[in-house]
Amino acid sequence: MLQSNELKAALAAGREVFGLINSLPLPLMTEMIGHAGFDFVILDLEHVGVNPQTLENMIRAAECAGTTALVRVPCVAPDVILRVLDAGAQGIVVPRVRSRAEAELAVASARYHPLGMRGIAGGRTTGFGTLTLPAYFERANRELMVVAMIEDRDGVEAIAEIVAVPGIDLVLEGAIDLSQSLGVPGDAQHPHVQAAVRRVAEACLARGVPFCAVPRAPGQYEGWRGQGVRAFLLGDDRACAFRAMKQLLAGFRASVAPACPPG
Repeated sequence: MLQSNELKAALAAGREVFGLINSLPLPLMTEMIGHAGFDFVILDLEHVGVNPQTLENMIRAAECAGTTALVRVPCVAPDVILRVLDAGAQGIVVPRVRSRAEAELAVASARYHPLGMRGIAGGRTTGFGTLTLPAYFERANRELMVVAMIEDRDGVEAIAEIVAVPGIDLVLEGAIDLSQSLGVPGDAQHPHVQAAVRRVAEACLARGVPFCAVPRAPGQYEGWRGQGVRAFLLGDDRACAFRAMKQLLAGFRASVAPACPPG
């Protein structure tokens, strides 16, 4: 049954929150991320193939571990958004939002009348009937989150209109894809990319819409905090696991390396 959205409450209260993308389609990994203390997890359907049963179990794992489960859908697709929310996700992350119309469609697809047009179903979101449909509609419209990712030049240009859409709860920067749109693919630290990200953040802060930053270089976390940003995405599980494995191995190899290498 849909519970209170702790991430949404934390953002409303101005508390700092941290999230991680769950790219490994394993409920065990989702559960681990929650127990590690992350406030939210983004289950990825954009770049990762996850079957519906596995996704539902990943959402359950997040619930068990006490972290808010958001699902990144492939695009603004009402049918996909419907199934993801019916599986129990507490919100959606919509990549490559480029216009007010796309933001409005995302919101309408995630909410019920009078705020949207989401199709009606019961199941696990209502506790299999424990919660009446009218009560669930009210709770879903209040608790579910719509997160817009800005990853294109068009999205940056339209950011003031996007954040003006009622029901956009959070804006997430996508500097890597944005770098490609700006002609410097892969260079998230390029001055043009960083200027675009700042423009997005400033529009969010001016409108009172929370902005989620992705610190990728030393000092960026502290810089964003100084500007009032309180939501941070810290990468994905694959990168974290790979770095940890390399560090573990390197530490053991260094401890047995000869003091004076031959040569």
